[in-house]
Amino acid sequence: MNNTYIRFSTRRIWTIGLAGALVLTACQKGTSGDDPEPNPTPTPTPTGEKTEPVAGSGTAGSADGPLATAQFSQPKGIVLDAAGNMFVADWGNERIRKVSVDGQVTNLAGSTKGFIDGKGAAAKFNEPSDVAVDGQGNVYVADINNNAVRKIAPDGTVSTFAGAATQGYADGTGTAARFNNPRGVAVDAQGNVYVADMTNNCIRKITPAGVVSTFAGAKTAGYADGTGTAARFTNPRDLTVDGQGNIYVVDSDNNGIRKITPAGVVTTIAGGSGAGFSDGAGATAKFNEPKGIVAAADGTLYIADTENNRIRRVSTTGVVTTLAGDGTAGYAEGATTTARFNAPRGIALDASGKVLYIVDQDNNRIRKIALK
Repeated sequence: MNNTYIRFSTRRIWTIGLAGALVLTACQKGTSGDDPEPNPTPTPTPTGEKTEPVAGSGTAGSADGPLATAQFSQPKGIVLDAAGNMFVADWGNERIRKVSVDGQVTNLAGSTKGFIDGKGAAAKFNEPSDVAVDGQGNVYVADINNNAVRKIAPDGTVSTFAGAATQGYADGTGTAARFNNPRGVAVDAQGNVYVADMTNNCIRKITPAGVVSTFAGAKTAGYADGTGTAARFTNPRDLTVDGQGNIYVVDSDNNGIRKITPAGVVTTIAGGSGAGFSDGAGATAKFNEPKGIVAAADGTLYIADTENNRIRRVSTTGVVTTLAGDGTAGYAEGATTTARFNAPRGIALDASGKVLYIVDQDNNRIRKIALK
């Protein structure tokens, strides 16, 4: 990462310039119950913002090649390293894909489903969901069904950083620790890896030495603010770390956005009052299984409200508005008021905070919005 501006919570992606060249931008940085009744909240007020395609042909597949013709299969997490290479957790293909600075998509690691360490395609994952990168260019992978956090060295060699194939809940060092469907990963400025340990309903911390501890939450599902293990989550799926070391979590099955301070104090920023769709302040706002989150430099949060097929914005005072999506699952570019998504998942901002990128999972595309 560029030492002059990059933060370790940052997720970055490439966009396509007018001449077809890749342009580097830096962005901050993994269904339950019945669908709620439609809410009369109006669609977003037109602002001149629009969605545009960035990468992926839209057809599920595993083809490498240029961004526009490359294929993904239900992609989820995204991140970029210091050199500007993008890594994608290509969930359906059981691979971690790399988009190099020349705009070519290749396979960094993985092939078929399994649990094998090794180099490149010799390694195997089991539904990788999210990726994060440290200052040395190591990529960390939330390997859901292997219940492990994997580490990919810059040369493509995959090792198991923490956890093992056995589901469980145990702190410890390296493979002695146990996870249960880890969904999201993020790295802070000190190289600590934070994990949204979904089915264990908690946030875990892994030091650079591989020591795993429970940072917030406990194995018991619930919904409670508090400090450390006194707090409760239900199926947290994604998280990001800001420049001050605060962690923001999409507490998916509680339909809330949670904040954890460096001291482990958990509070609810927005939502948490049940599944649905409504804008508003704090608990009056409603989400439906949000699964992606990113924080802007000014503290504004952007949320991939997955089951609502919308992109939401949370102000620094906790006021939620709808940025894009009309709520109908589909694929349509154009004005944010009429744009359509199909299970938006990963989400990222560029360095300026003016361009928002969305992994549109079930459309197998990466899209963007130039913010006004």
